Amino acid sequence: MLTNSAPSDIDVLATMTFSGKAPRLEQTGPLLEDWRAPFNGRKAQRADDLAAYAQFGRRTVEVADCCVEISSANAASCRAAVSDGIIAEVVQAAGHDKIEFRFRAPMHLLVVYEQGARRDGDSFVEGLSPSKLQDFGRKLTFVPAGSEYLEWHEPRTFARLMFVYFDPAKLQVSLNADTADMALAAKLFFEDATLLGTALKLMNSLESPNLENQRYLEALGIILAHELIRFHKGKPRAEPQPPGGLAAWQKRIVTAHIDAHLGEPIPLATLARLARLSPYYFCRSFKLSFGVPPHRYHTSRRIEHAKSLLATRAHSVTDIGLTVGYSETSSFTAAFRKAAGLTPSAYQRSLA
Repeated sequence: MLTNSAPSDIDVLATMTFSGKAPRLEQTGPLLEDWRAPFNGRKAQRADDLAAYAQFGRRTVEVADCCVEISSANAASCRAAVSDGIIAEVVQAAGHDKIEFRFRAPMHLLVVYEQGARRDGDSFVEGLSPSKLQDFGRKLTFVPAGSEYLEWHEPRTFARLMFVYFDPAKLQVSLNADTADMALAAKLFFEDATLLGTALKLMNSLESPNLENQRYLEALGIILAHELIRFHKGKPRAEPQPPGGLAAWQKRIVTAHIDAHLGEPIPLATLARLARLSPYYFCRSFKLSFGVPPHRYHTSRRIEHAKSLLATRAHSVTDIGLTVGYSETSSFTAAFRKAAGLTPSAYQRSLA
């Protein structure tokens, strides 16, 4: 299930190696003819700032074997467990040499292109027409489980992207039951601001791996999975929530979204949309479930996160205030004192 699981010891996942086999396709054309030659894959070199990730659960190792094959002399690639059933992999290519990707596995694949432009190249997802789009920064590609994905670039600029692998069985179990029979369609170079925003947060968070960050990564993974389903289903209509508060799945996705965006204002409409409710019914149901309105819950989570950061003594009060969403130290101090009965500095001293 895509739920929070207790992290174990920090471990580094092995860098990928490639077999050199040609792709398994029957179609012909310039793109595919070029790739019928031996793949000549080499072991990717790790970038220093992508050296360590958290691995937890035996399932991680099994899922990690279903990865995109990469051929490039200057591409750095590392994978990390985000949560049970989700693996994320950041890929960076700094030179202008040709880089090639190929994939077919019993896993869904979301490709997130943070930045990149190519002089030449082709991108192909089974069932769709190939694309020669040159500037693909801030685009997304979705490859359903079992489908073929092939892509090659002659980069014009520095390229940075992320592969996110989803275990379909865990996706069906963890999300709403009505997703079990829903077919996820292949998409090549599409745009969705909500999906991209969450994916980029996950991508950036992977560059600072530590045990304290793991819950944040898991929350982002859960949100990304829900938003992927939302994109394929279209925007659901708001339905009244029966008396008694939010359902378990609604509480899970809403609290995960709040935890993943502690340092930002969160519109009420965003939380209501995630819960598939109107803002009016969402506010009523949220207060029934948590005893406080959404805004006060968000504030309390900010203060709790600030307490954990103060306990490490690794950051200044000003930096911690900025991290949890307060642009002024005075406003952070006032909010902290109201919630905790002490100023941030006094709270930190009390821990000693």
